[in-house]
Amino acid sequence: MSLHIEQRRSLKAFNTFAVESHAAYFAEAHDDQAVIEAIHEARRLDVPLWILGGGSNLVLTGNLDALVLHMTSRGIRIPEDDGQRVVIEAEAGEPWHPFVLRSLELGLAGLENLSLIPGTVGAAPIQNVGAYGVEIKDVFAGLTALDRQTGNLVEFDLASCEFAYRDSLFKRNAGRYVILRVRFVLRRTAALSLEYGPLGHWLQQHDIQSPTAMDVSRAVCSIRSEKLPDPQVLGNAGSFFKNPLIPQSTANALLARYPDLVAFPQGDGQVKLAAGWLIERAGWKGYREGDVGVHRLQALVLVNYGQASGRQILQLAEKIQADILERFGVQLEIEPNVV
Repeated sequence: MSLHIEQRRSLKAFNTFAVESHAAYFAEAHDDQAVIEAIHEARRLDVPLWILGGGSNLVLTGNLDALVLHMTSRGIRIPEDDGQRVVIEAEAGEPWHPFVLRSLELGLAGLENLSLIPGTVGAAPIQNVGAYGVEIKDVFAGLTALDRQTGNLVEFDLASCEFAYRDSLFKRNAGRYVILRVRFVLRRTAALSLEYGPLGHWLQQHDIQSPTAMDVSRAVCSIRSEKLPDPQVLGNAGSFFKNPLIPQSTANALLARYPDLVAFPQGDGQVKLAAGWLIERAGWKGYREGDVGVHRLQALVLVNYGQASGRQILQLAEKIQADILERFGVQLEIEPNVV
């Protein structure tokens, strides 16, 4: 057996909140065979198998009585290239941002708006990761996953993934599929997405009149670095709450009370509100309670100042949710996976 299993392994270094938690059993999967072996070992040990990517969208609220399998497979290849349209495939364990940079180095455009997002390639489709006007679904070509119920490899196309806002089939069927590798369709001629205001401002400030995909990536990295704390310095999981969708009538009532409300009509009778605006307006920005708090520069981000537990982070989130519901009549939904 190629799978090496450790007992009672600390997971503090494997989640970006830097929350202390222990796995009853821990192993790393460098290839498909290791995943198959882990499934059999979890059955033998009579514990659940729990898949861990980059740990960047995760709140651990206790120890895990499970076999935690850390996806560490590596590999990037180009299975299709017609000179303009290029399909690039990456193994699930590839770190996301270095993969984005590699695609740009190859002259391929499409992932630039998703630069500097923490995590791994295999985890990205689960949340339908998105930023600055682009989501995974916009550049998705397919993925290969192992169905733990049948033991078979399954190929997923765009439609079968059922992508939605920070959601997918894989999130709604948590634990059934192990994503092994993901394919993206990119292009040699960039069709840049510059609708997000700060992107245009950054490019203008740097006197970039005809931006390249690499320019957009640099802009995104700069903006994210200014707004979001580095998990290596201050524990966090990025945006902690989803931007809520509400009916147009409810949005109109809120706009009458708060003319500066940040709201985006969705064209289907719903309006997306900026959760960060709601939280900041309610006075939570910069709030601190022991070692857990709300970031002083970005109200969407909860942070661990050192020794906060996952339960303390979740308790603060619940206080914020209750306050926003009482003040605005809007229910905020937590974005990270709570385990």
